[in-house]
Amino acid sequence: MPQKVLISVAPVNAADRHIDPLAIAKDVIESAKLGAGQVHLHIRDKQGALTPDLSLFRETVRYIRQESDIIIQASTGGVSNLTIEERCAPLYDDLVETCSLNVGSVNLGEAVYLNPIKDVRYCVSELIRQQVFPEIEVFEIGMIDTVLDLMKTYDLPNPVLFNIVLGHKGAAPATVQALKALRSFIPEGMLWGVTHFGRRDDSIFAEAVRLGACTLRVGFEDSDYLDPDTRVRTNAELVAHTARLVRSLGCEVATPAQAREMLGIS
Repeated sequence: MPQKVLISVAPVNAADRHIDPLAIAKDVIESAKLGAGQVHLHIRDKQGALTPDLSLFRETVRYIRQESDIIIQASTGGVSNLTIEERCAPLYDDLVETCSLNVGSVNLGEAVYLNPIKDVRYCVSELIRQQVFPEIEVFEIGMIDTVLDLMKTYDLPNPVLFNIVLGHKGAAPATVQALKALRSFIPEGMLWGVTHFGRRDDSIFAEAVRLGACTLRVGFEDSDYLDPDTRVRTNAELVAHTARLVRSLGCEVATPAQAREMLGIS
């Protein structure tokens, strides 16, 4: 059977200072029609700041759900002064099926992204209690080892899903060498995929698919470029481009139903 690849769309740039739930939802719905099987959303207020207030998030996902069965993924991360309890707020929303899980601290540009182990354990406990499937953000090799250690204590899904994040200044660079190094530390049988921050070409995504990646995350959160000279106006354009890439490599774009089966979520 051809390898199936889940395209996850992350539609909102962290620098966006005007959050419009209906506009976001329309872009996501079009992205789903063109191949996105999952949407990755942070919890933001009207000015784009991270918040524990789910009002705009709920408005957005309910617009989406009216027209699409795309998987709803909420972020429990992002650089902010929120407590871990506040960051975990979306785990209790009944439409959230998966979440991002951050398992270690790292420099991101000029900021320090703080994820002390006590906060990690709290988030793991809550997502297990709420039966929300975690996608684990991996910015450096030590985070993979942390997850394997957590699996000895917590009833995390097995196989678990690692998301290799490349391209943030201060973390793993966006190079094929870095991709292969991080991939080599993920045990065989586990699920994994890639996010390429600052993406300007297909080289990382193409190599990831060749190496067996089952997820690719695209969208304005990480880049609005198709290539070094071409910016797009919608996330749907990025998704369509990525879907063509996946198919050109002899793989299939996973539908939401196929992705749920792959991840073991109902």
